[in-house]
Amino acid sequence: MKKRLYECAKVLRSKNSGPFEITLDCLFDDEEIYRKIKESGVINRALVAELYHIPENLITNIVFFDPALGFKITFARRISSGTSFDRDVYGAQQHAPLMELLVEV
Repeated sequence: MKKRLYECAKVLRSKNSGPFEITLDCLFDDEEIYRKIKESGVINRALVAELYHIPENLITNIVFFDPALGFKITFARRISSGTSFDRDVYGAQQHAPLMELLVEV
């Protein structure tokens, strides 16, 4: 069965990782769902690049952390936090493209 990531995750958020990077956090409260998503390989550089319209080389990390049942994605911001044309100074609204991702659970 497929579900949207926001339907499976307990926490799905974004934030600045310093002024030049965004970090996306996705945490689950169901170990089976977490493992299925992790093992499926759906969360990868190509997907993140497509969802965020950025080149893959701007993605600095995709890390799965089993003890927390979650993963973290970090990528370079196009515009540094707080400068001209920055529309999200805290990076708090950048998880939206990931929310709608269909995952097999």
